Amino acid sequence: MTTTAITNIAGLVTNDPALGDGSPLGLIENAAVVIDGETVAWVGPAAKAPAADTVFDAAGRAVIPGFVDSHSHLVFAGDRTAEFNARMSGRSYSAGGIRTTVAATRAATDAELEANLLRHLDEARRQGTTTFETKSGYGLTVADEARALRIAAAHTEEVTYLGAHIVSPDYAEDPAGYVDLVTGEMLTACAPYARWVDVFCEKGAFDGDQARAILTAGAAAGLIPRVHANQLSYGPGVQLAVELEAASADHCTHLTDADVDALAQAADTTVATLLPGAEFSTRAQWPDARRLIDAGVTVALSTDCNPGSSYTSSMPFCIALAVRDMRMTPDEAIWSATAGGARALRRSDVGTVTPGARADLALLDAPSHVHLAYRPGVPLVSAVWQRGVRAV
Repeated sequence: MTTTAITNIAGLVTNDPALGDGSPLGLIENAAVVIDGETVAWVGPAAKAPAADTVFDAAGRAVIPGFVDSHSHLVFAGDRTAEFNARMSGRSYSAGGIRTTVAATRAATDAELEANLLRHLDEARRQGTTTFETKSGYGLTVADEARALRIAAAHTEEVTYLGAHIVSPDYAEDPAGYVDLVTGEMLTACAPYARWVDVFCEKGAFDGDQARAILTAGAAAGLIPRVHANQLSYGPGVQLAVELEAASADHCTHLTDADVDALAQAADTTVATLLPGAEFSTRAQWPDARRLIDAGVTVALSTDCNPGSSYTSSMPFCIALAVRDMRMTPDEAIWSATAGGARALRRSDVGTVTPGARADLALLDAPSHVHLAYRPGVPLVSAVWQRGVRAV
C-alpha cells in the first residue's frame, strides 16, 4: 500500500493533547503526517518522520483535520432567494418557509436531487469538509422521504430521517394523523436508509409530546435520536434530547439555566451543536457558546446548510462567526468544527489527525489555524485529503 508523508507543516492540529502541546488541539509545530492507505499511520516532528513512498511539502503551512459537518439539509430542490430578500428587508423568520422547498423537492426528479446534492458536497469539500451528515425533511410523504434518504445514503453514512421537519401541508388540519404517519408507515420505509432520527421541536413544528413520540418510535426502529432544539424560542427540545440520550441537541439558541445544566451533565452523551449560519441568515439572537463551554457542555459547530435559513456550506465561515459573535476562541471553534462534530456523530475515526484515524486532512494557505477566524471570507483551504486520497 502506498504511503504519503506530508511534511514541513508549520502547525498541525491533531485534536489529541497527548500527541502535541497538551492543549485540546494537540498542536505540533514543525510537524509531519504519514498516510498509509486510508488512515493516518504516524504524526510527529518533521525531523523524525519515517520514510514514505511519496512526499508532499506543506511549505510552512498549517494542517487541520477535515471538517465534520454534523448538521445539513442537502437533499432539496428550488430556491428561496425571495424569502431571504424579504427577510433582509424586515420580515421575521418562522418555520413555515419550509413549505416552499417541499413543493419544489416533490416536483424534482431523483437525478435533479442527486445533482444538487453532489454540487453542494463538492462545494463543501473544497472548503475542507470531509465528513457530513444530511437529512430528509423536504418531501414529507412516504415516497419522497424514502427517496431523499436513499439518495443521501449513496454519498454518506451519516443519514438522518427528518420526516418531522414540519407537519406536511397535506395534513395541515390533522397534525396527529401526520405524527402517526411519521411514526408508522413513513418510518418503516425510511429506517433502512438512515442512521439517525430527528425532529424539529419548535412552535410551528412539533411540540414536546409529539417530538417524544417520534423520537421514541425512531429509536425502537434502531435509529439514534438527534433534536432540532430551542432555535426560535424557549421550549422542551433540549431537555427532551438529554432525557432520550440524543447524540446532539442542535441550535440551542434560547436556553434556560436548567437547559445548560442538563447539557453539562450529559456532556459525554449529548452534544450542543451550534449553527451560526442560521443566526447570520435570519438576523436572530446568537447562541452563547461561551456560556455553554464555561459550564462544561460539549459543543460542535456545523453549517446547517439549507436553502431557507442557512444557505452556506462553508465551515470556515461558521468558525469566523462563532469567534466573532458567539464568544468562542479560535482554538475552541476549530475543535468544535472537527472533533466536536465527530462527537455529535459519535465517531472516533474522524475529526482528529492521530494514528489509526481516517486520513481526512485540510491544508491551509496560512501558517496557523487561527487564520480561519482572522481572515474571514478568504478561501484558505488549498488542499484536502479524504480517506487518504488527495481530493482537492
